[in-house]
Amino acid sequence: MESTVERENQKANSAQRLGAIGLILIAGSGLALVATPNLARGEGGTPVPGPVINGVHRALDEGQRIYEKANCVGCHKWHGGGGGGYGGAALSLRATQLTRDEIIEVVHCGRPGTGMPRFDRDAYKDYPCYSGITAQDLGKDLPPDAATFLRPMEVEKVVDYVLEHIKGKGPTSYQDCTDFYGEGSRACEVYKNISINSQAAETEKKR
Repeated sequence: MESTVERENQKANSAQRLGAIGLILIAGSGLALVATPNLARGEGGTPVPGPVINGVHRALDEGQRIYEKANCVGCHKWHGGGGGGYGGAALSLRATQLTRDEIIEVVHCGRPGTGMPRFDRDAYKDYPCYSGITAQDLGKDLPPDAATFLRPMEVEKVVDYVLEHIKGKGPTSYQDCTDFYGEGSRACEVYKNISINSQAAETEKKR
């Protein structure tokens, strides 16, 4: 009987240690987390890869799934507005003037001298970047490796997602938020209030 109890205690202690390690690793990614047994979310409700999500969040399309998988939300945020934040600082994808091909190159190669990582493990080697510049040429300005590398097809899908749903879309709206998180998400309430206030202001102007 004693040995059975000891084994059960050991299992419980091991589970606690693994849970603590998991939280430390996820927190180290630069996200502020709130974890439950079946769900972990970053700021704004973004699901964090790893814990079971139980269907609470569904990506709009494959491009959005990759946008989240690659943690583009860490710096560009879910809405692509960029700026300082929980994962770092980044340019606004909503305001970018880059073409599709230029954005694809940036995702593959990162941005030299900045924190924008390269998502192609072969960048500056088998994949040529910025007219053939080499890692040796860049030295300390070589972009860091991304935490998650992407395949060429994944790069194209995430760029197409940015072009269709983020670039040139203007201020973030309630519809943008529900497109990303789904109807009924509490993360979108702030945008609903903004939308209501904007509509009220427009109505007042017309009077």
